[in-house]
Amino acid sequence: MTPTASTSSPGTKTSRPAASRRAWIVTLLLLAFMVLNFADKAVLGFAGVQIIEDLGITPQQFGLVQSAFFWLFAVGAILVGALTSRINIRWLVAALMVIWILTMIPLLWQVGFVALLLCRVVLGFAEGPAYALATHIVHAWFPPERRGLPASIVTSGASMGPLIAAPVLSWVIVTWSWHAAFGVLILAGALWLAAWLTLSRDAPEHLPAAAVAEGPQAVAEGPQAVAEGPQAVAQAPVPAPAPLRVLLTTGTVVGIGLLTFFAYWSTTLKVSWLPLYLSQGLGYDAIAVGRLITVPYAVAAAAAIGAGLLSNRLTARGVSRRITRGYLAAGLVVASGVSMYLFTTIDQGPLQMVFVTLAFSLNSAAYAVAFTAIGDVVAPKQRGAILGWLVAFYSMAGVLAPLLLGHFVGAAADTATGYGQGFALTGLLMTVGGALAVLLVRPERDLAKIRARVEVVA
Repeated sequence: MTPTASTSSPGTKTSRPAASRRAWIVTLLLLAFMVLNFADKAVLGFAGVQIIEDLGITPQQFGLVQSAFFWLFAVGAILVGALTSRINIRWLVAALMVIWILTMIPLLWQVGFVALLLCRVVLGFAEGPAYALATHIVHAWFPPERRGLPASIVTSGASMGPLIAAPVLSWVIVTWSWHAAFGVLILAGALWLAAWLTLSRDAPEHLPAAAVAEGPQAVAEGPQAVAEGPQAVAQAPVPAPAPLRVLLTTGTVVGIGLLTFFAYWSTTLKVSWLPLYLSQGLGYDAIAVGRLITVPYAVAAAAAIGAGLLSNRLTARGVSRRITRGYLAAGLVVASGVSMYLFTTIDQGPLQMVFVTLAFSLNSAAYAVAFTAIGDVVAPKQRGAILGWLVAFYSMAGVLAPLLLGHFVGAAADTATGYGQGFALTGLLMTVGGALAVLLVRPERDLAKIRARVEVVA
């Protein structure tokens, strides 16, 4: 029998059953999925100095390599997002991991600039839909008011990946080479793929109606999950399906797109340029950089989980989702932007590192809270596609950010000045963008508007 958080008397609202063990297993697998996705993004940053020297490329070319990762990122996000309503989502995730592994195999050997560029382009296509798919799956396993925490746990993988990778891959790079670091990632990806195919299951929300009705026979070890799924859907306000153009122009969706765009601008710079900034811009040695780089990732992981837990609790207490989703997520992005601007204005030292840490961690805590707002206004069958479109949009920040910072570093009179100018501009953009987004994110209002428009059309 599925355990419940509380028992209601007849005539009162029935409590939702607690999340099944299977739901949390899937959540942890997706956490590991995101860890791997961001570990591979970070490896180029950790090995940036060696790669530049090994390939004989300029800072601008290195920025181009980092940017190339995002050239097909949006295409992958939109294409795979559209397939979530047609193809089993478990197999989509597995297929992405297979592509992920294949794109890193050539990097085990000496490659040229063009080969490295192409590998990153294809890898970006495979990773484009990763976060949207992971979030979509987690939302399917949990009812709306409980999605914040598991979604944030998955989001924290984006910070845990580089956090775990920093000491491990840095040691591998120093001991052997940056090629060996990709070998470690390939092995880890293969182990994850085996675990995913063995332990994961389809969420109740993704099962045919007949399968859900059949109960225990529908999913292996799934009586708890099957019981949870339909009850959760039945007791929660379910967003109505609506035309894509209606959803993409809804205030909450537009606001979340704007919010995540500027949050991702900072995330991209953290992965691609922060290690080089600490070494080239601030003059820290390799050992100090290895230690310092872990701090923003550790704080980001804790902040992501804390923000999700806070969002859950406030929503459960009846606080408006405009506050628990919009204000909370936007506040984190604005605080990140202000911190980024401030660390370019003060001298090197502990206080500067505090602002560096806040600048590259608070924005990461905003993603899960922001994406949970999408589940508040978008019907389950359309959620994967909308999340894909949002990832495609905010991935444009991944294209622009490395190129822009590379331009500043390459064009400035000295390296430190170039970094300062690039990060100061980023901080201002994040602050303004986050402030604008908070005006648009209103899940309750937009849910009512979507329902009204659908009813008029019907």
